[in-house]
Amino acid sequence: MLNTEVPLFREARYLLAEETEICDPSLYHSGPAAVADGNTTSGGITGYVGRKSNEIAHPLRVLEDSHLLVKERDLFRPNRSFYRVAEPLIKFYQAIMVREWARLERGDAATVWRGSRARFLSQVVGPHVEVLCREYALHADAEAGEVGRGVVPDPANRTQIKVDVAVLAPADHGRPRRVLSLGEVKWDRGMGTEHVARLRRARDLLTAKGYDTRDTVLTCYSGAGFTRELGAEPGSDVRLITLDDLYA
Repeated sequence: MLNTEVPLFREARYLLAEETEICDPSLYHSGPAAVADGNTTSGGITGYVGRKSNEIAHPLRVLEDSHLLVKERDLFRPNRSFYRVAEPLIKFYQAIMVREWARLERGDAATVWRGSRARFLSQVVGPHVEVLCREYALHADAEAGEVGRGVVPDPANRTQIKVDVAVLAPADHGRPRRVLSLGEVKWDRGMGTEHVARLRRARDLLTAKGYDTRDTVLTCYSGAGFTRELGAEPGSDVRLITLDDLYA
């Protein structure tokens, strides 16, 4: 994609230019750019773009209708949502290529790649693997009614716990919603007992909010493996998922 002699080099630009429903191209392009840069909420996108929320509402809907952005609700805070870039080509373009376009056109792809590799892993590969893990969870658990991500507020510690893969059972009217699994994803870092402790804290907080967590499994999805301590004795309520499991 960084090779100027390959048609794929400009394909993302062509895909964006094909959409004509927005009169302000800069506003239209800045939506995927904001999300690719890690601003996944409407408030984050608004701050990145520098416009008022009512000015970006329509562009965001058009981006959704064009299947360039996907809107996913927070499973634990239904009034909040996340956005992600649906087309990997555009995500790579916005996260890596836009800021280095002049250098890329000069043919200096090797230098651009050396300086962009860390951003590629964190902003492109990491979020993409999270999506793969959610797809895996949806098919791996026969009881799954809804799979997504969410944020669990932790007021006592003045923080929030991000849950990358949350699996809920189908809603049963009049009964607390069952949480089948809470998962964290690390693509390029090994996972240890501290990750399990964070998921266990999230489970306790959800219990206090009225969720049914009696059978909740704490799932660690890792592309780089697990510490010896965690691998030797993960615990009866902990499940470790590797890349081999994802692609089996």
